[in-house]
Amino acid sequence: MFAVEYLSDLRKASADTAVADLLASAAAPFDRTEWWERLCRHCGFKPLYVLGQSREGVALLPLVEREEGVLAPLANWYTFRWRPLVTPGINPVPMFEAIARDLSEHSWRVSLTGLPEEDGTGSALTRAFRKAGWMTRCVSHDSNHILRVDGRSYADYHATLPGALRTSLKRKSGRVACTIHTAFAEAVWADYEAIYADSWKPEEGSPAFLRAFAEAESAAGRLRLGVASVDGTAVAAQLWTVEAGTAYIHKLAHRESARGASPGTVLSAALFAHVIDVDQVELIDFGTGNDSYKQDWMEDVRPRYHLEALRLSSPNTWLHLSRRLTGQIGGRLARQPAAR
Repeated sequence: MFAVEYLSDLRKASADTAVADLLASAAAPFDRTEWWERLCRHCGFKPLYVLGQSREGVALLPLVEREEGVLAPLANWYTFRWRPLVTPGINPVPMFEAIARDLSEHSWRVSLTGLPEEDGTGSALTRAFRKAGWMTRCVSHDSNHILRVDGRSYADYHATLPGALRTSLKRKSGRVACTIHTAFAEAVWADYEAIYADSWKPEEGSPAFLRAFAEAESAAGRLRLGVASVDGTAVAAQLWTVEAGTAYIHKLAHRESARGASPGTVLSAALFAHVIDVDQVELIDFGTGNDSYKQDWMEDVRPRYHLEALRLSSPNTWLHLSRRLTGQIGGRLARQPAAR
């Protein structure tokens, strides 16, 4: 017997022991209640928590209603990957299927991006929605660059870096001074924000979200905030966190005026050395995107998937499909050479 309920506030369910245990089991930034609440507080989301329960366990899907009848992950560009929380050790497919059947009464389209497959999330959700009668399509849409440390020291890892990168580190390291902060400090955060504002990066989407995240990670002992200086001036900064054997690289930036000193490269090396030799992590996660510099530091790539589930009994589905087909035909016609 499955029960499905819809909540806007998880505190209404946290009194349930099974739900409380599930929320407490989270061991990554993107799986925690605080992360979702911070997204709502600082990034304007209105949450829809879909909670499924049975005798075997609990499943929680943190979602938002993007438009009427269209559900999407409670996530944005700060989120490396999105997945439901599920009671450890249970087969999630029956629970997901029960949730998918119930969702068909409330939604005509569910569009889930950023799904991992290393833990089976993408395939489990796809099977569940398909068994529940939804039309599904699951495709790779992004890449996650990672480094498996495999017991190496930083010196061992450094020896495997591309020759050009090792040469740059040897030439530039003497001029750049790096400090890694494990506690939040106003002055250091001011340096980070000033560097980011003076970098090649686009305007920060939500500075308040990042600050709140850094403060919380500091309080939990997980913050690794690196700052690189040249001649006493802070010119590069990176925001990392460390948790449950994984280091996450959230943000990095350097001043354009200091590009010639390669402070970002030198700071990256210092942070890699710290998390490998001091924190002794097993995995380093560089988030999503195929930026060329990630390939210099990372050794493996994991796909991130997009599951599109459509309810065939809804007129909105057929209108959506017809518009998509019309757009595809129009695009093909536009690419054809003009007749002579």
